Amino acid sequence: MTRRFALLAALACLAACSLSAQTSAQTPAQAPAKADLKADPWAGLRFLIGSWEAKTTGGVAQVQASATYSFRLELRDHVLARQSNNGACSGPDDFDCRHSDLLYIYPGANGQTMQAIYFDNEGHVLHYDVSTPRPGAAVFVSDATQPGPQFRLTYELLDGVMTGKFELKTPGQADFMSYLEWSGKRR
Repeated sequence: MTRRFALLAALACLAACSLSAQTSAQTPAQAPAKADLKADPWAGLRFLIGSWEAKTTGGVAQVQASATYSFRLELRDHVLARQSNNGACSGPDDFDCRHSDLLYIYPGANGQTMQAIYFDNEGHVLHYDVSTPRPGAAVFVSDATQPGPQFRLTYELLDGVMTGKFELKTPGQADFMSYLEWSGKRR
């Protein structure tokens, strides 16, 4: 994976198409117990649903961006989708501000975990395991056994502000490094 791809993947977490997002669950949800996942597989992720503003706040990517992104349930509530496109953006010379992506979250085959798959307009595909470690927080971690960097994407809702962080860990690196951070309110 190139520096450019990691930067593009991170920025894509900021931007989104105008989607008519479902807003029925506007408060942070409790992290689901394993038994709850069958009753409502989206309980721990409902806090994501909606359209969000985002503005970069840090990270080593050196990107200045403001945009929106949206999450909504689709396919009769079997998939939680985030579709992204860019907004205002400036970054290093090798950064392509026309990046867009899709992220689909779905219940895992075992019925007790959530997984996600990411696609972008450059042909990249990432598989994530999804966890909800506490109410109003979701963590997406890519497979460490795949060649190249490992990625971690975190969303957290606190006092009506959604923060996000995209981190990466290159082979041989002990800890994840914050690549891009953002925050914003519901639109």
